Amino acid sequence: MKFVRDYCNYPVLLSFLLFAWTPSAYAQGSAYPVKPVRVVLGFAPGGATDIVARLFAQKLSESIGRSFVVENRPGGGGITATMLVLKSPADGYTLLAVSGTYTITPAIAKTLPYDSIKDLMPISLVNQSPFLVVVHPALPVTNMRNLVALAKAQPGKLDYGSAGQGSNVHLAVELLNSMAGIKMTHVPYKGTGQALIDLMAGQVQLTVANIISALPYARAGRMRGLAVTSARRVKTSPEIPTVGESGVPGYEVASWNGWLAPVATPPEIIARLNAELVKAAKAADIGERMAADGGEPLGTTPEQFRQHLIEEISRWRKVVQVAGIKVE
Repeated sequence: MKFVRDYCNYPVLLSFLLFAWTPSAYAQGSAYPVKPVRVVLGFAPGGATDIVARLFAQKLSESIGRSFVVENRPGGGGITATMLVLKSPADGYTLLAVSGTYTITPAIAKTLPYDSIKDLMPISLVNQSPFLVVVHPALPVTNMRNLVALAKAQPGKLDYGSAGQGSNVHLAVELLNSMAGIKMTHVPYKGTGQALIDLMAGQVQLTVANIISALPYARAGRMRGLAVTSARRVKTSPEIPTVGESGVPGYEVASWNGWLAPVATPPEIIARLNAELVKAAKAADIGERMAADGGEPLGTTPEQFRQHLIEEISRWRKVVQVAGIKVE
């Protein structure tokens, strides 16, 4: 009779066991990740976006105990990397690390194969920093006024490298061209790292690079830093003036980086990633590393990051229109 009773109760027992082992939303989020996570970015190694992505990926790897692997997919001003992520399962195992270029692309592209706001879920803005205007040491200029004067005397003769057609560096210099009344020739690369290498080799005369990637080279004498693009001087390098105070009043451009995921990614996974990125941004070693090069780590909510994206897209559309910037 005991066997009969147990057998008769088996469906009840089975239902209980299935319920007990079915992962709840919370359990799924807390268990994530159970395998390595890809962090895709649309630029070549060596640039600021690459440096920042690797800093945070390493921090998350240490904190969570699973590998966060940075994967460089340069091309199309970040479109190639974005499409790779959008075509991947929305399971939190393929993420997108972006820079300001992500909000410039909608301002200059006639059409995009995705909606920059609706198709990707913001996770967190992770840092911001000014750009640094840098020139080859052989160029006979020591400040922005010298550079503007030389560019006016030799219109189109100075070549500047950028992270690619339509990149934040491209528009930052085109905005400088417009505001200073000068003309410098654009030489696009597949990433800031390559542009900096060619600058040091003398293949181009200048660039505007994220201070995190450019300042170490400037300090080593391999290039000359003229001015930062922020509204105020950088605390760790107060000797470097701003572009606005040294010849081009009102000029201000900032660089930033953030992480996104496909929009259908479960909210508990977004919450877990957000918490880890915010924690990493508050880590002393991350803060010291960025502050040393003029950067500032940030940790925002997904909604704050979303609002930032909306505002930046609107801002760059106005810049493109006012400056008459056109990208083929």
